[in-house]
This record gives sequence, C-alpha cells and structure tokens, in this order.
Amino acid sequence: MPVDCAAPPSEFNFAGHLLALNAERAGKTAYIDDRGQLTYGELDEKVRRAASALLALGIRPEDRVLLLMNDCTDWPVAFLGALYAGVVPVAVNTLLTPADYAYMLQHSRARAVLVSRALLPKIRAALETGRHCVQHIVVSRDGADAELTGTLDFDDWLAAHEPMPQPAPTLADEPAFWLYSSGSTGKPKGTVHTHANPYWTVELYAKRVLGMRESDTVFSAAKLFFAYGLGNALTFPLSVGATVVLMAERPTPEACFARLTKLRPTIFCGAPTGYAGMLASTALPTRSEVALRLCSSAGEALPQEIGERFTAHFGCEIIDGIGSTEMLHIFISNRAGDVRYGTTGKPVEGYEVELRGEDGKPVGIGEIGDLYIRGPSSALMYWNNRDKSRETFQGAWTKSGDKYSCDAQGYYTYAGRSDDMLKVSGQYVSPFEVEATLVQHPAVLEAAVIGVTDEDGLTKTKAYVVVKPGHEAGDALAADLKAFVKSRLAPHKYPRQIEFVSDLPKTATGKIQRFRLREQEAAAHTAQGVHA
Repeated sequence: MPVDCAAPPSEFNFAGHLLALNAERAGKTAYIDDRGQLTYGELDEKVRRAASALLALGIRPEDRVLLLMNDCTDWPVAFLGALYAGVVPVAVNTLLTPADYAYMLQHSRARAVLVSRALLPKIRAALETGRHCVQHIVVSRDGADAELTGTLDFDDWLAAHEPMPQPAPTLADEPAFWLYSSGSTGKPKGTVHTHANPYWTVELYAKRVLGMRESDTVFSAAKLFFAYGLGNALTFPLSVGATVVLMAERPTPEACFARLTKLRPTIFCGAPTGYAGMLASTALPTRSEVALRLCSSAGEALPQEIGERFTAHFGCEIIDGIGSTEMLHIFISNRAGDVRYGTTGKPVEGYEVELRGEDGKPVGIGEIGDLYIRGPSSALMYWNNRDKSRETFQGAWTKSGDKYSCDAQGYYTYAGRSDDMLKVSGQYVSPFEVEATLVQHPAVLEAAVIGVTDEDGLTKTKAYVVVKPGHEAGDALAADLKAFVKSRLAPHKYPRQIEFVSDLPKTATGKIQRFRLREQEAAAHTAQGVHA
C-alpha cells in the first residue's frame, strides 16, 4: 500500500539518522533509568564512543555482538553504538537459560557480549560449552555483584575511546540487527532486520497511530529486547525527541505504578497480562495520580473487558494491535478515538493484509483465515534457516502464523494461532519444549501442553500429565512439576495448571492430538458456563 512519506536514502545508517534528528536537543533528557538520567547530548557522545570502542576490539562491520542487558541507559548506547559502527547487535531475552544463550552464541557467531553484571553468571555458564566465537565480554554496572575477571567495564571501555566522527556507510537494506523469534520446535530463529526497517515503523506507526511527539514521556513495560519494546522505548521516542523511562526490574503492577505516579509518563506501553494485573491490584492509582494520554497493547489479544475497565478508570484508551518479530512492530491496530475493544482494529497505513484459506485464496467477510502481511518493515530472513525463511517470507508477503477474521466494517479479530505455539504474557511458548522438560521428571510418563483461557480472557499453559506406575498424582506432585520446569526453562514457560490423566489422545501413529485436548477444555468451559 503506497504511503505519502519519503523512503530513506539507499545509504542509510539508522543510528546516525537518530543522532542527527536530535542534534539540537543536546540538553534535553532522553532517558531516565533506575540510576539517573541521560541527555540527548550525552547519548550522542556515548553512542559514538561505543562505536569506536567496538571497532577497537577488532570487531568488524557486519560482525555480530550479543546484547544481553536489563533495561538501563547502557542498553540504547550499546545497541545504537553497534549500528553506528556497522556492527550487528543481537538483542536477546534476559529471562532465558544458559543453554539458550549457548545456542544463540553458537548460532550467531557473536564475537563479543555486552551484558549486565547481574546476568554475567548466565553468560559464563553458556560460554563453558566452548562452541562460540566470543573474544570479549563488556559488563554494564547495572545489577548485582559478579566475578569480573577477564571482562571490560562498560563505562571505562567507553571513556577510553574518542567518539567516532561519522556513522559507518551502511545501506538501508543491509542487516542492522537481529531479534530472536521462537519456532514450532522451540529453537529460536535469528530474525534479521535492516537499517530501514525501524525507520518505517516510526513513520507508519509511531507518528501516524500513536501520534508520539517531542513533549511525550514514554514508559514501556515491554522490555527493549522485544520487538515491541524496542520500538516503544528506543526507535519511536528517539525519532521525535521524546523522553523515555526505563525500568530494569520485572514489570509488576507495583513497579509500574511507582513510575506512572512519580515520573508521570504520558504514554504507557504494556501487554494484556500486565493491564489485567494492574486492574486487579489494590494499589491501583487514581486517575488524578497519573498523566496518561494514551496506552498501547500488544503481544496477545486484549480482552474487551480489560480495555473497557481500564478506560473507565483512567479515562485513557488502550490502542490494541498486533505486531511480530518478523514485521518488527504493529501492522494492525486500533486508533485513538476509534477503539473497538475486542478487535485488533484495522491495518496500519502502509501495510496490506490478507486472510487466506487453506486453498491460499482470500476468505469471505467474517470467515477465519491465515493472516498474511505485506509492508516495508518485514525482516530479510531467518539466519541459517532456509526452510523456515521460505515458509514465512513468501515474496512480498509475510505469513504471520495467526488466524483472524474481518467484519464488514474492516475490523480484524484474533482467532488463535495457526500452529500449536502459545503466547503467554506476550512471549511465545513451544508446547514441545515444555513437554520434553516434563518427561525428564522421574514421575512423568507422558505429557501434553495446551493453552487455556483464564477468567481475564488471557492465555495460560496447562499440562496434561500421565504419571509412571508407583507415583502418586496430586497437589504435591503438581507443585513439584511446576518447580521442576521453572528450574530448567525460562520462567514464563512453566505450566500454570496441571491435570493428571490416565492416557493422552493420539493418532494411529502415536502423535499427541493437542486439538482434542483443546476441544475437551472448551467443552468443559462451556459446561461450567451452563451450570453457573
């Protein structure tokens, strides 16, 4: 779909572009984190010092560096410094296991790691595999004490190098950064984005849908390593000269309330699980205690009741939308003044959307189809994964893996995932990965994992477990299984509910039929509604 904004030039460095946009705002606060503030002038200098420092390590343009940091001012300095130097930052989830990081280090062939002190032990454990290319570890002071032998201090490292005078002469279409996206097998996929991609999400969504402006203070509960959080707290606000609030700790309701009332951001970006938790909290601030003018939601579909309750309490709309790691940010969205809770809204200008049936042809109004998107922010590929790249990036179109319907007025409504992948708290969970972990427990014979909807309309994981003879099913074992999974996988992946069964539904060839478990769960839910 054509748009009336200019494309970036063929030679384009996104970090250089952002610094140039803010050259006249040197004294304005760009970031506020748990340790202090960073002005636009300080950000400019530190980004250019980081670029010089990376090149001085022998890191070359197009080399990868792993970025594993809690949200603090060092994060945008490291990310933009890499882009400015033509180096490719690989931003990764801070909640994963050493095994996950070991895979990412090997897969990306990262030559350096930029890491928060609190996360350094995980990186050290990941490096013990020996299958990596890491030559340097640079440690941000954000976080708890850790053994620092053999590492570089982030602040000292920057101070030792002069600012790089000009950005690397990168091209708009060349790889700029990676984000990892989960796959149906549970193996993360390195999603490669260009220098031009964040430019387009700014022009098409931040400015035209969010209406973000220089006077805004922005606070994103979604972290910077998410595609959603990267836009909310870096590419969007820095493109308009706004101020950003960063928070290293988990986005609990109380932690969010502290920032909303003390720093009084005007835009808040969260996920449905977070909004539900805020509304359920006894510490919920009053409308007069906050300064919100607009909120956004993504990661999973926002239940209608949560949106309506939030707006009734704060007098502020939540514009729900759908984005993806592959498209970098939101491409279907509600809009301020045109919010229809229970729907995802309409396509963002500059993106074209199609719903296709199993025959590949467009479905009719009100019918459910697979969601395909065409737009300028699509990733180039999944690194070293040709089959999945071909399956997802089909010419100009990107297959989302989601199912949707569209009504006669053009509003899109979420209808679930096209595969067995689940989204819990805005993060993908592979049933296969959780099942494979459960069966490692000595009491478990078989396991199957599905998503179930809780009372707030949000997706949670549920495991059906067959125990081995000689073991007793019950609350004690359920608690032990949850703790067992938590100890081996990222926290959001553990099953919230466990039901013990005598057997699992399977095909003639022995494959678990998760859809039958979903049907069973839906029938039980309906029966409860009838008897209520």
